[in-house]
Amino acid sequence: MDDKDIVSLYFAREESAITESENKYGRYLHSVAYNILYSHEDAKECVNDTYVSAWECIPPHKPTVLRTFLGKITRNIAINRYRSDHAEKRFGDTDTVIDEFFECIPSADMPIEDSLVLKDLINGFLASLDAKTRIVFMQRYWYFLSVREIAKIRGMTESNVKITLMRTREKFKQYLQKEGYTV
Repeated sequence: MDDKDIVSLYFAREESAITESENKYGRYLHSVAYNILYSHEDAKECVNDTYVSAWECIPPHKPTVLRTFLGKITRNIAINRYRSDHAEKRFGDTDTVIDEFFECIPSADMPIEDSLVLKDLINGFLASLDAKTRIVFMQRYWYFLSVREIAKIRGMTESNVKITLMRTREKFKQYLQKEGYTV
């Protein structure tokens, strides 16, 4: 079943929308949550929460790419769960990834209008990168893959991945500053 049909099921308030979403994207959503939480049980709960959230969001939202829409919900739920579970302690690679990325962007307390502009700026920045760099950046900061995993997947050394990420974060900061955002 394609995304358009699944979204139509959500709009019709058919419970089969959740089943179809799970059949098509369940493994992908689980991997998104697992890469943040490193717990299959917690990842499963996040995916279930994703379906509840999608049920509540569709309608009025009408996503054109359901995979991305559900992936973003799962990612946000997993990050929030991670932050809640580790509020008082520093723990693992996920902290590092979150810290690395959030040192590049303005405060999360910005008004919604500014966050929409920031979203467009991030997309513009990603489009300006060569494919290899963009993929490495997304694997680290969207999919939360470790440096070691990225190196293995991309056929790079860990050192090369780290340097690529550091340089890309610096370019990203400069890009945002040029566009009027203070980091």
